[in-house]
Amino acid sequence: MNSRRSLAIAFIATALLASAGFAQEINVLALGTGAMPVVEPPSYSGWPVANMLDDAPSSGWACAGARIHGNVFVFELPAQATISAFEFDTAGIDCDGCGARDLTVEVSPASQATGFAPVLKASLDDRRDGQRFPAQRKIEGRFIRLTIATNHGDQEWNELMSFRGFGTLRPQPSVDAISGTYHTDYNDFHLRQQGTALTGCYEYNEGLFDGTVEGRVMKLTWTEGSSTGPAVFVFSPDGASFRGYWWHGTDKGRRPDGNWDGTRASSTIGTCPHWSGSVSGELHKDLAASGRARLHGILFDTDSARIRPESLPTLDEVVRMMATEPGWKIIVEGHTDATGTPAHNQILSGQRAQSVRDVLVGKGIAPARLSTIGFGQSKPVADNATELGRAQNRRVELVRN
Repeated sequence: MNSRRSLAIAFIATALLASAGFAQEINVLALGTGAMPVVEPPSYSGWPVANMLDDAPSSGWACAGARIHGNVFVFELPAQATISAFEFDTAGIDCDGCGARDLTVEVSPASQATGFAPVLKASLDDRRDGQRFPAQRKIEGRFIRLTIATNHGDQEWNELMSFRGFGTLRPQPSVDAISGTYHTDYNDFHLRQQGTALTGCYEYNEGLFDGTVEGRVMKLTWTEGSSTGPAVFVFSPDGASFRGYWWHGTDKGRRPDGNWDGTRASSTIGTCPHWSGSVSGELHKDLAASGRARLHGILFDTDSARIRPESLPTLDEVVRMMATEPGWKIIVEGHTDATGTPAHNQILSGQRAQSVRDVLVGKGIAPARLSTIGFGQSKPVADNATELGRAQNRRVELVRN
């Protein structure tokens, strides 16, 4: 079968799956997807529960000394999910016999304390990554309870490096009116939401951030001078607070570098001397300084060039920015993650860049000022092995021509 025909069949199969209501399965039990621990057993210092969700087999959880039996964890997902398979890593444990062995997994749609039904009972091998088990029942829920009953014989430690759950998330319910000021671990955090795009600053080392919000999950890039890295935050359903984690540089194969939690202080956004105050202002600043800016907040349907309606206000910010510089011409770059084949992603990235251009032209930008190019998966900015990394790689960038 020639490659062109294969690619055509792949496109048709994807379309049929989409029309039938199927969605791409992801690791819903990942920090990068918005999963958060809400019930945690006592843990050894430096081995927190969050390490189990960081997509890094080299970091993990360890019990507090000698608490080797009956450790119970509950994880909250950002939306209802159906998990079809679970996966565990134990190769990176510290000592013989320390690895988690007998365990159960339960799912609840209701709360972190009630409504749980069992979906998996399994025994793990010692020191082996990628131990995968199909769910024995598929139950939709938002809370996942893991009970590690025993280890492989050590009398002091029980350890598990990674816990994953592969399935599908329902569309996430949005939190209304998240713009405002928050008291956080890194001083006051001033957040402006414009469509699905986020921009803001925080009063620590002249910190800046920008990123995307989807439902209750914020995925940001923070910058302090020459230091930068990703962060992920999950809002409470009422929008009054958020929990999160941050990394230096990239989350590639690494546990989080720290927690970053916040509580809403005011609906007044506030400002910082080093922040322009808007998405359009930050785009202009980056394009003027370096000739390139990442356009956060552009969300597409899965494996599609259709821009989701909630992203359109972000493109209004591009129009505002371009109105201030009528002489600028812009190249719209499309980039994908590495899910799928390189040939497919190359085509998809070009189509997505063209969709952005079409919307901007429809909003009044002269066609001669805009051109497009797709790079597929060839220029990643983060690790395609993690959920957070893939989200960073799926992006649109603007370049002064």
